[in-house]
Amino acid sequence: MKRNSAMKQNSAVKHRARLFAGIVLAASAAAAQAHAHLVRAVPANGSVVAAAPARVVLDFSEAARLTAAWIERDGGPKQKLESLPIEASARLTVQLPALAPGRYELSWRASSADGHIVPGHIRFTVSPS
Repeated sequence: MKRNSAMKQNSAVKHRARLFAGIVLAASAAAAQAHAHLVRAVPANGSVVAAAPARVVLDFSEAARLTAAWIERDGGPKQKLESLPIEASARLTVQLPALAPGRYELSWRASSADGHIVPGHIRFTVSPS
């Protein structure tokens, strides 16, 4: 009789442990998805543009604030961009310096509403005129 009672108690403990693990897993997955992520960019990632853009527009899944941004041409030195938007927004516009034809990577760090810093980048090419 004691053995049967112990088996039932052990089964209940295992069930509670699995339930708790499932709740923790679901909560951590939801938290991971809460960070701002890039939804769209103009120019688009991987695009070829005929004229050098004066700005890049970044649309995020939620309000974000850029903490730093850089532009790099064909693996050359990174140029830090200084005139970043001050306010958090789901749509951020980044002013660019004059760009010559070539391949570029715009990289950034953004702070999401939950305070996490999220890095990102896009690549685009300015075609020769």
